[in-house]
Amino acid sequence: MKRSRMGWMLCCILSPVICVSVICVSAQSTLTSLRGIVKDPSGALVPGATVTLVDNAQGRTFTATANGVGLYEFPQIPPARYTITVTAAGFGNQSKTAELLVNQPATINFTLTIQSQNVTVDVSSSAQTLNTTDATLGDSVGNKTIQALPMEGRDPLALLTLQPGVLYLGNPEENNTSDSRSGSVSGGRSDQGNITLDGIDDNDQLNGTAFTGVLRSTLDSTEEFRVTTSNGNATTGRSSGAQVTLVTKSGTNKFHGALYEYYRPTNTVANEWFNKYQQLLLGEPNVPQKYVMNTFGGSFGGPIVKDKLFFFFNYEGQRRAIDEIVTRTLPTQQFYQGELGYLDANNNTQWLTAAQVTAVDESPDDPCTPTIGCGPSANVIAYYQPLASAGIFGTVPTAGDGINNAGYIFASPAPVTENTSIFKVDYDLNPQQHIFVRGNLQKDTGNLPTASGSCPGVVSAGTCFGVENLPGQPLASWSEDN
Repeated sequence: MKRSRMGWMLCCILSPVICVSVICVSAQSTLTSLRGIVKDPSGALVPGATVTLVDNAQGRTFTATANGVGLYEFPQIPPARYTITVTAAGFGNQSKTAELLVNQPATINFTLTIQSQNVTVDVSSSAQTLNTTDATLGDSVGNKTIQALPMEGRDPLALLTLQPGVLYLGNPEENNTSDSRSGSVSGGRSDQGNITLDGIDDNDQLNGTAFTGVLRSTLDSTEEFRVTTSNGNATTGRSSGAQVTLVTKSGTNKFHGALYEYYRPTNTVANEWFNKYQQLLLGEPNVPQKYVMNTFGGSFGGPIVKDKLFFFFNYEGQRRAIDEIVTRTLPTQQFYQGELGYLDANNNTQWLTAAQVTAVDESPDDPCTPTIGCGPSANVIAYYQPLASAGIFGTVPTAGDGINNAGYIFASPAPVTENTSIFKVDYDLNPQQHIFVRGNLQKDTGNLPTASGSCPGVVSAGTCFGVENLPGQPLASWSEDN
């Protein structure tokens, strides 16, 4: 069975007050804030100092004035790398550079020096990592960290599993489980997380899986993200789980781009334990399941109008040629031969031959006739004949009763194709107002494992669905008249 999914979304935001979209959404903050105190060499406060923030990448400039106690503040500014310059009468200019991350309140203090003339002193500095502004707990991750850390499938949300307070047991869809703890954050269930992308609700309301948004974010399209694991404030905290805020890259005053391809061959995969166990029982070689992942794409961005209008585009394709480990409940070898097993009073396994099954099946009150036969069902034996001929039968006691039927484990192809296109246009009306338009296009196709129902080496479809799907034959009935 082939499954495909195609989706798109186009949204427009006038930051920080208006949100317009083709779907009904609500905007949340994708901004940050900065504050600090300005002092002189003796430690006295310097009121009236002018603090200027410059984002050289997009030509943005923000200005604030320190109040009577030397405190300056920028309550809402876009996250970026800024040059922060402080000027005051009678003091030399001082500049610091800082990477201000999304939803991560920063505090940067300045101590000015007395100079006979104004001299700019460049001091490299980062914003304080300790958040002393509000009670939120969590980490912000910038683009350099995102690019540097290895991650499966180049999915930036995989970094969420490394946060303190996170219990991650894997994707429930891949593990075929519905465990609500698979993405528990600070005790909140996996479906209690809140994911926003550029201020837009990106939660998967249908599946509710952990750390998974409706729109897929690629590594090259993510500028940064912030994870609040507990004590979320009013800007994001609407549920008990993680509060995830992602920011898409924007174009800058310089053209920039990248081409990439990452290939993971199947010889890097260890054999799944139960698959190996099945192979050893059958005397087969230890051959791991197939797992080939190829991720490729490119990105390009730059100015349309310098300091005003910018664009960014990213395409990423992923091809996964993988096998999923599948367990089917099949008859055991003795059951194929018409024998019937049971546990005696001492909990030992006993077997009835086909002739004994026939004798037990026949009774004076219900005699066997040509129409209603006795003993092993010829229809069931014929149904499973392709498996018997291929030497495929239940062996692993992880399924069935372990006597008449048991589990048969094998690797089934489940290839996946994913295509993601992301386009974003930013326009700066003025330092206080910013408009962006972002479009996402996703087209995914894939095959479900054992879509034909066939076991390896068996051409006949439907013969590997196991005894629980035996057509027209109840599981409890082995003879035709019971």
